[in-house]
Amino acid sequence: MKKNEQIDFLTAVCASGRRSSGGHMMKGWNTMSEKGTSLAQYVEHFGLEILNHGDTYETDKVESTNVNRPDLQILGLFDYFDARRIQVMGKAELTYIMKMSENRRTKVFDDLFSYTIPALVLARNMECPAECLQCARNHGRTLLRTTERTADFTSHTMEYLSKQLAPCITRHGVLLDIYGEGVMITGDSGVGKSESAIELIMRGHRLVADDAVEIRRVADQLIGTAPEVIRNYIELRGIGVIDVQQLFGMRAVMPESQIDLVVEFEPWDSSKAYDRLGIEDRFIDILGKQVPCVTLPIRPGRNLASIVEVAAMNNRHRRYGYNAAEELARKVDLHADLGSKSANQGT
Repeated sequence: MKKNEQIDFLTAVCASGRRSSGGHMMKGWNTMSEKGTSLAQYVEHFGLEILNHGDTYETDKVESTNVNRPDLQILGLFDYFDARRIQVMGKAELTYIMKMSENRRTKVFDDLFSYTIPALVLARNMECPAECLQCARNHGRTLLRTTERTADFTSHTMEYLSKQLAPCITRHGVLLDIYGEGVMITGDSGVGKSESAIELIMRGHRLVADDAVEIRRVADQLIGTAPEVIRNYIELRGIGVIDVQQLFGMRAVMPESQIDLVVEFEPWDSSKAYDRLGIEDRFIDILGKQVPCVTLPIRPGRNLASIVEVAAMNNRHRRYGYNAAEELARKVDLHADLGSKSANQGT
């Protein structure tokens, strides 16, 4: 690499051919993730025991956040059966099945595995019926086992899949946790986002992501995190890439944060009228959710880190129902009304 050659950090990561944890290349402002999470990743996350590898185990995806306990399917009722769901059998189902004849057990599992289900999971470390294992092999389906209780495992699976399968985009910016508020700083490249982030980190705030922020909408919340390959790293022009966790310690980073406020950095434009009162709220749409947004004009001498801190605290105040601008306007109106009444009484 030539001495004066400049390579943008995010571009370099993309050019290396690596992919983010969401399975998509980090390009541009809005990059949607691929639908589904791999079955292999799901198995690894929960540490499941693999009793039988399905024929398409390496390429199978889980595309539904819901989990099914095949009670009705044991009785042969497959109306409205969603084969995209992870199937889970616990002590109740397996105890009932084991009371059946061998031929009946074979038919139950043969019917279930005839559908292209992602996997069947046996909970509570229950012993796998021989008919179940044989039918799984015959149909090339994945058969798994966990030591967790059925209800706990089902709850954990749905929570995990709700995050993994949530609508996801990647946006250019810096995400930090400031006084418990998730603040995403955006703006053109080179405007000073990472430099402000470093100062905020030195003041005790925590970094979530720099350059690329992966945003997922989970329920009614926007959760931001960093792509795995660049997690905890910041690029500073003139210095290079630094590891925030190694340099400042564990207290300086966090894995994810809710996004409560967007702060836009832009070069100062003397011809533009900037908001000086803050009476009117401004929002930006991210994945269909309206997020409060403020614009900070960049000018030499302005302490951006301090302003971002104040913006975070002010946003928290507003969420709790206090708006300083509206309170000031109310006091001004009250003072004007009192002055008007005094003038009328004097005449």
